[in-house]
Amino acid sequence: MIEKISFDENGLIPAIVQDDVTGKVLMLAYMNEEAFEKTLETEETWFYSRSRKELWNKGATSGNRQKVKSVALDCDQDALLVTVQPLGPACHTGEQTCFHHTIKENANPKRDVIHNLIDIIEDRKNNPVDGSYTTYLFKEGIDKVLKKVGEETSEVIIGAKNNDKEEIKWEIADLVYHTLVLMNITGVSLSDIKDVLYERHVQKKEDSNE
Repeated sequence: MIEKISFDENGLIPAIVQDDVTGKVLMLAYMNEEAFEKTLETEETWFYSRSRKELWNKGATSGNRQKVKSVALDCDQDALLVTVQPLGPACHTGEQTCFHHTIKENANPKRDVIHNLIDIIEDRKNNPVDGSYTTYLFKEGIDKVLKKVGEETSEVIIGAKNNDKEEIKWEIADLVYHTLVLMNITGVSLSDIKDVLYERHVQKKEDSNE
């Protein structure tokens, strides 16, 4: 792999770091050959500081390490894409991503709605807010949440039987929300669900084609 990389005249290559779960771009840094090899060896991100002229391990001081999931080389072989599991904010300011200064925004903000909702649910559990429905659900406990999941499931079925698209999408949205609360209570993550779906459908299909 190392022989294929086109390091620049300073012996560096830019590395784009992306959250493996959300797909958010977290940061851009540079690697030299040693940093690249240490990244593969330790399965944590290592970079080369152009200002300090030394290697640095992301999170070694702050604890916000990045567990490497994959490393890909672009078609020109002069840039890397590193997907990671972040163990804390990527930015030294405390922001989740270094790219938090928006200059122009035409992107659809709904693309991250599930992950944003998961974060809101977690925050309501840890920081209850008076008048918040999510806080109310946590206060009532799992039996109340299970009841709501059952009710919303029934409403989805009724909407489907009525062939009412508007009703169906509203009730599915309610079911998804209450299911996310239930997942939080029971300690099931979105990654857990993705793993099961992958194993049942994608991996099963790939294995059958071998």
